[in-house]
Amino acid sequence: MTTWLPDIQQGQGPLYARIADQIEQAIGSGTLPVGRKLPPQRNLAFDIGVTIGTIGRAYNIVRERGLVSGEVGRGTYVLDHPESRPPEQADPLTTSLAGTRPINAPAGKLRFDSTAAPDVGQGDVLAKLLGDISREHHADIASYARNFPDDWFEAGCQWLARGNFRPARETIVPTLGAHAAVIAVISAVTSPGDRIAFETLTYSQVSRSTGLIGRRTALVESDEFGLVPDDFERVCAQQHPKLAFLMPSAQNPTVAVMPLDRRVAVAEIARKYGVWLVEDEVYGSMTGDRVPLVAELAPERTFLVGGLSKSVAAGVRGGWVACPPHFSQRVRIAHKMVSGGLPFILAELCARLVLSGAASALRNRAVEEITARETMAREVFSGLEFNSHPKVPFLWLKLPDPWLSGTFKQAALQEGVLVDDEDEFKAGRAERAFHRIRVGFSSPPERSEVRRGFQVLRRLLDSGRTGYDSFD
Repeated sequence: MTTWLPDIQQGQGPLYARIADQIEQAIGSGTLPVGRKLPPQRNLAFDIGVTIGTIGRAYNIVRERGLVSGEVGRGTYVLDHPESRPPEQADPLTTSLAGTRPINAPAGKLRFDSTAAPDVGQGDVLAKLLGDISREHHADIASYARNFPDDWFEAGCQWLARGNFRPARETIVPTLGAHAAVIAVISAVTSPGDRIAFETLTYSQVSRSTGLIGRRTALVESDEFGLVPDDFERVCAQQHPKLAFLMPSAQNPTVAVMPLDRRVAVAEIARKYGVWLVEDEVYGSMTGDRVPLVAELAPERTFLVGGLSKSVAAGVRGGWVACPPHFSQRVRIAHKMVSGGLPFILAELCARLVLSGAASALRNRAVEEITARETMAREVFSGLEFNSHPKVPFLWLKLPDPWLSGTFKQAALQEGVLVDDEDEFKAGRAERAFHRIRVGFSSPPERSEVRRGFQVLRRLLDSGRTGYDSFD
């Protein structure tokens, strides 16, 4: 054992990444020689005043870099030949951009870290449509999409419509998925150095992407009803964000649904401070939520985004954004610049899926499957605290004491199940610990596999201190 300790004030990026980098430096300099045992995770966490989950993630990173080996009950030891590790794994910027998920998911694990649309027979539908497109547009599919047919815009109008709301055709921009739509909007209406407001917990791949293109993050508190208007106003007054990213319906990862009065308040605050709004409706389109969209309440400043990945087919990469008046052309150009352009075959496929009714039919079947799996989750996790929705493919699970989010994630990985810890959804550095994990249950092809994964997680949750100690 060694008395080596990292200096947590040094370096850049997330704390766990900085600790991992310092372990690598100590190994490279010989301070931690080959065969040396690293401090036990619990001891190191206590000595430097951080959570054991932070140390667990740091150790996992250096293990992935090929620097150490670790065995439950034996400890973590420095390996020989560290130069043989893959160079991309040693890049701290790569690690910070990837979040807490491994860049390459381990093989043979149950994927409870994804919320892609479940398999409900999409392959047959897609094969037929792709065959039709190939025959009817033999030349178009082999070239750039130079002209956008009217059907591509009509499909966006239909897919983004809710209740009595239907966006105008001239406001629609077809995109390479919802994520590309959001980044295109941010690129179009903000500049490097501008602040983008995010809930503390959110779909953080957007916040990491905005950081990559030079935007800064402003964090806004949220509760069981979503973004807190009073804190949003405080952030607007003090930090002057140019744009706010919202998920008012079935928020990822908390599953919160923002009530009407709060949506009205957020719209009024954005109008008062001149803040653009991006409303991500990817999960909301699955819920049947009847609360008016923020885009209905503040149409002059809200970009409404939707796509097919969660409810129809993730591999299709189809999405649309409905823009405020006079902004569609700017967003369309920005989308081409940041994404490289929209392939004809994908855009035509998305349009045909929607206009033929196949997308709605597949969404209904996907939601039916999700509902069955969510019912199963309620059964297996009965007695535990979690947020879920019968039509949303994930739950936000509170961990019983003494589990920490990162520690539980590592324990689940050892048992063959990939889940997301809370840090995966933090848009920036936050002091608050939620002690939760997100469990996505749409990816396993069979319900029997979903049940097996739920039972593995439940067994770990019930193991208490014994299971916790096993992964220190």
